[in-house]
Amino acid sequence: MSQAEIHYFGVRHHGPGSARRVLSALEHVRPATVLVEGPADCTPLFSQLARPEMKPPVALLSYVADNAVCSTFVPFVEYSPEYQACCWAVRNNAVLEFIDLPVATRLAQMVAEAAEQTEPSQEDTVEAEPVQEGEEERDFRLSADPIGVLAQLAGYEDGEAWWNDLIEQNADDDHAIFAILDQAMLELRSAALEQCGEHGDLVFARDLPREAHMRLTIGKAAKNSEGPVAVICGAWHVPALQEKHVAKDDRALLKTLPKKLTASKVKSTWVPWTTPRLATSSGYGAGVAAPMWYKHMWQQRNNPNALAYWLGGVARVMREQGHIVSTASVIEAVRLSNGLAAVRGRPAPGFEESRDAVIACLCFGEALIWRKMEARILLGSEVGAIPPDAPLVPLLEDLQRQQKKHKLKPEALPRELSLDLRSGAGAGKSVLLHRLHILDVPWGTLQDSGSSRGTFRERWQLCWEPEYAVRLVEQLIYGSTIEQAAAGKMLETIHTQHTLGLLAQTVQLCLAAQLDEAAERGIARLDERAALAGDCIEFLESLPPLVNISRYGTARDISLEHIDTLNVRLAAQAAIALPYACRNLSDEESQHYCRCVGAAHQAILLAEMEDDAVSSWWQALQEVVDTPTASLQVVGLCARLLYQEQRMAAEVLQVLFQKMLSPAIPAADAARFFEGFFDEAVQRLLYDDLLLNAVEQWLLRLDDEEFIEFLPLFRRMFSSLDAMERKRLLDIVAQDRALVKTDTAYTLNLDAGELWSAQLGRLGRLIKGEQQWYQ
Repeated sequence: MSQAEIHYFGVRHHGPGSARRVLSALEHVRPATVLVEGPADCTPLFSQLARPEMKPPVALLSYVADNAVCSTFVPFVEYSPEYQACCWAVRNNAVLEFIDLPVATRLAQMVAEAAEQTEPSQEDTVEAEPVQEGEEERDFRLSADPIGVLAQLAGYEDGEAWWNDLIEQNADDDHAIFAILDQAMLELRSAALEQCGEHGDLVFARDLPREAHMRLTIGKAAKNSEGPVAVICGAWHVPALQEKHVAKDDRALLKTLPKKLTASKVKSTWVPWTTPRLATSSGYGAGVAAPMWYKHMWQQRNNPNALAYWLGGVARVMREQGHIVSTASVIEAVRLSNGLAAVRGRPAPGFEESRDAVIACLCFGEALIWRKMEARILLGSEVGAIPPDAPLVPLLEDLQRQQKKHKLKPEALPRELSLDLRSGAGAGKSVLLHRLHILDVPWGTLQDSGSSRGTFRERWQLCWEPEYAVRLVEQLIYGSTIEQAAAGKMLETIHTQHTLGLLAQTVQLCLAAQLDEAAERGIARLDERAALAGDCIEFLESLPPLVNISRYGTARDISLEHIDTLNVRLAAQAAIALPYACRNLSDEESQHYCRCVGAAHQAILLAEMEDDAVSSWWQALQEVVDTPTASLQVVGLCARLLYQEQRMAAEVLQVLFQKMLSPAIPAADAARFFEGFFDEAVQRLLYDDLLLNAVEQWLLRLDDEEFIEFLPLFRRMFSSLDAMERKRLLDIVAQDRALVKTDTAYTLNLDAGELWSAQLGRLGRLIKGEQQWYQ
């Protein structure tokens, strides 16, 4: 049998123009066999791409069955040339085959690399040095970014714009461009090999085995095909595939690779993908800058008004966000896009021109408006779908079992779920939701505990998003079940966490998710870290979560023998360190200390510790108040905590206020004390005359400039009062003023008329927007 004619079509992996030309070429050649770049041992799965139930973007996931850390993804989108080639082959009954290295070989390479775990040798380091700077940097780009090199030679700043002008945004379907690209890639590869010299094998180390496997597969398919053969692959590989190579040498090269894994050790399936993960900004090496723009170009490829359709969609998004966008502005944006393309010498407007036109015509020159919606417009939020009978990854399978077991149905619309942790059903649902939260799958968002003040109730808001399936796939590196993955992720966090407060929060989350091994390791790590800690902030930040752990454990029947003892020890250490730590702090540090002291104080009161521990804490607060160099914000907070628990007499507090708010104290320092005392407690002014009189006298002593300077502080402090509380406070102040100034006499200022006329003039200029309105 004679060898069939072979046609090579070099493409960009996700390009609407490439896909359009591939379809045109396939219709012209009518091949009997279609060969596509992709894992050769996954060919049976790729035929599923043409099924109506398969809604791109989707990805082929392959992983090692007993080591999910070793996994690969092969994404496909509607405008991928490979996807369109698969659909064409299925529609036209052509033989469809994938020709790249088997995924079993790729995963074997990953397993081998993970097993080595050795540092690079000095020889390897020396060999890598020539590709760091100068001419060698360009050599590296020839293999890593060949399109960028061509774009630079053509006078473009980046390869994206050059490729778009030449291929993706060009309206013609002429498949003769493939021959031009083949010649360009041949020259680039030749130049890279020549300039790299003896390091050429290093530059092409990743490509050579793949290309050898593809050549062997193409040769075999050409012998067995009953008609023409079409090869769709990355444009960079075409020159190597067309070269004459001895099959024996290609087989010898493949024998240098690790032995591929057995079929039982490799799992492959389809998973939904998302449009943002197709973007270059997501870290995807073969990604595109604007996935939604490419999708628009594909779907509107035959629409002469495609640009107007795109800008109309942008206008719709802006209107949904509350911006006023007129039809006339959209028309002007279309005209400006075409004008910019002509000025820049581009064959058609790209998303760069449309972006600039939108900023100018729809955003009125405000680039910030565009940046706020850029991700939604260019990246999108679409999630693909796979057939219901497709095999699932382990975490998704386990999630479906858990959902069925706990009778939790995923729904797109938000709904509330109230759980009683004293019942087995409620505790099981809570554990599942907490474990999913650990795995970055916030199917449920924990709300306030509701009307109950105990720890046996939880209130969740459930809302399932399709992209959560993708997030579960990403967590396969930690385990193949929900419990294993959550425990693995928490163990890793505990091992790498050195902050006592965050470590305590991690342990609390482990207990809520009933991850016993991780919780025990976390508690042991807490003991180790607490013995070495010497920072007061660490003690303060660790107390609230640890006390919550102690209280939370009673509802879940968890053994927490060491927690109570650890709480007492940390409280004692915090009490000793606090008076010294609060000295000479900046305003930012003072605010942080106030938050930590307030939270730790509440935790100590809730923990119901021994009298000695609580007495030490009260003594520490008193020492802070008595320390002259202590932060005035922290002093104010400690004074309030002592006063509201009746551990500071009213007479003592009155003296303290007279001192801190006296004219001898700078207004800025007095404001710091005021903020520390009344932050989240300004309601005390409603029923404590001592505090109200002290604050009123201080405010009256402030001059105009000082009052205006501290006005944001006053607004923040009094914003916690509701409308009725504000009215009550105003009534109290007005009543007191009326009692004091009952004999006040009023006189008429006859010169105020001229002053008022001048003020009206200034207000008029201000309304008109004049910059010198105050003159």
